[in-house]
Amino acid sequence: MAALAALAVLVCGRVQPVVMPWRPRRWLRAPLAVLAALLLAALTAIVLVVDSAPRVAARDDVSPADVARAVALARAQDPRLIAPGGVRTLQLSTRDIELLLNHAAHRIVQARVAVVLQSGAARVDASAPLAHGLWLNLRSRWAEQDGVARIASLHVGALPVPAWLGARLLRALARHDGAADELEVALGLLQRVSLRPGTLVLTYRVEGRSPRRMLEALVPPEEQQRLQVYVARLAELTRQRAAGSVWPLTQALAPLFELAQQRTDRGAAATHETRAALLVLTAYANGLSLEQWLAAARGWPRPVRLRVTLDGRADFALHFLISALLAIDGTSPLSRAVGVYKEMSDAHGGSGFSFNDIAADRAGTRLGELALASPLVLLQRLAGDPGARVSDRALMPPWRDLPEGLPEAEFLREYGGVGAPDYERMLAEIDRRIAALPLLR
Repeated sequence: MAALAALAVLVCGRVQPVVMPWRPRRWLRAPLAVLAALLLAALTAIVLVVDSAPRVAARDDVSPADVARAVALARAQDPRLIAPGGVRTLQLSTRDIELLLNHAAHRIVQARVAVVLQSGAARVDASAPLAHGLWLNLRSRWAEQDGVARIASLHVGALPVPAWLGARLLRALARHDGAADELEVALGLLQRVSLRPGTLVLTYRVEGRSPRRMLEALVPPEEQQRLQVYVARLAELTRQRAAGSVWPLTQALAPLFELAQQRTDRGAAATHETRAALLVLTAYANGLSLEQWLAAARGWPRPVRLRVTLDGRADFALHFLISALLAIDGTSPLSRAVGVYKEMSDAHGGSGFSFNDIAADRAGTRLGELALASPLVLLQRLAGDPGARVSDRALMPPWRDLPEGLPEAEFLREYGGVGAPDYERMLAEIDRRIAALPLLR
């Protein structure tokens, strides 16, 4: 390019062309001026909106204590246990809100969220990655007004956005993610929002069919239709086996993923199909029926009850599937913490802390991450005749030499507890074994 520029200078220096000045016709001047102004405004907006670094730092510190807190909150607020007309109060700490918002934001756009709660006000910051190492940073301020939290100000990068427009954008985002029905139901139940230093207090009332509506709002109609397809396929597959017999996980997973690949080839979204297949299989392996929260599922085919196993063990299959389902929603830190929480609960008096269960958790998390990042690749690897392409050992790393059933005292003595160096070395070894599995690379 430099050589061409130099040549152009030499030529133009020797040959003096006769240049006639061009002026746009009068009737073109106004449109051209408007176009130039719009282009300048667009470039200015891009400069103001886009940043070279995220405002919110990355966090990967979801702990078993966070999971325990979430489980306790969910059990206490189970809408099925609240009598119609009952009023409940839910108190959420800054940490609780950040976990929930990061779960939702990471699922939608791989974003990060930070929250500051004050008396009568709150600040919510978010950072979402763009292409070429650029970031979109949002800063919103909320104010408590008459028992409702409203947007007081919004900045996208350095560009201020009117509060009313920010509220509309949030609703549009909810519709885009399929959460509009959930938002409508939640707002209909909400009685009061109170912002306090470090705490958000929600007061809500449950009326009539609200619990059922809350549960059904989590699954929009198009998702229900998708789930029905996989339930029907699962029922067809299980009818070929004797009730109560053992069913290796890959022999269940492969035909469901084959169906997901076929539907993807016809234009469906690969991630949505993979998630639906995993959800149906996870519920089935846990002995749950979708009828428990979807009224429409009462008329769907009913699969024969079989015992789903991974490398010969039913507990591995459950650990694997639950972690995969959590990870496909973009919550791999949460899915890993869920597995550790379960093992810590066992160490406190259950079956004991088991690193081989952790291996099943982390292998499932890896499959879920692949389903999120490269769903077509994963479908191609797993689809096909049941069991013909992969065995259970393609999903589960070598585990027989991993410590199992450790009581809490022994676990602490041998490994120092969660996060200690010896514990982290065991996790690193498990991750090394998973990374060696061709299917999960």
